[in-house]
Amino acid sequence: MTEEQSHIISAIVEHKPGVLYSVANMFRRRGFNIESISVGPTEQSDLARMTMTVKGDERTIEQVIKQLNKLIDVIKVSRLNPASIVARELALIKVHALDTKARSDVINYADIFRARVVDVSSESLMVEITGDSDKIDAFLGLMKPFGVKEVARTGITALSRGAKSVKIEE
Repeated sequence: MTEEQSHIISAIVEHKPGVLYSVANMFRRRGFNIESISVGPTEQSDLARMTMTVKGDERTIEQVIKQLNKLIDVIKVSRLNPASIVARELALIKVHALDTKARSDVINYADIFRARVVDVSSESLMVEITGDSDKIDAFLGLMKPFGVKEVARTGITALSRGAKSVKIEE
């Protein structure tokens, strides 16, 4: 039996209504699960980049890529090599901080993780943290004893290092 791993797939798609739906619908129809997805415009205003994290074995990922390539609005699909990419995720984390000691501890942890406190209320702090998923998971682990009230994560976005790029040929 082959082991399921997380794979990062980058797709250049047409930047128009309905494209995200057709990609998500393809995943649904084929029984694949998207662990995370981030979508945003590229350097070309008529194109968008989708970065998807998908768990599966080698055969499953090949199927995902094959099926994505069949979609009309998908221009190019690439599987990103984890060893040669820069990948980041952003998270907003709201943490209970009822007293001065708790506030001070959360702020100190945020500093260590190069995170920023972006909102303060009488009962909580909101921290913004950017980095790889492991860094965010580690920070969340440290925040658990304080009481995590809410978490919003963007999912991974990534680009290949160096001159190599996932874009259409000009």
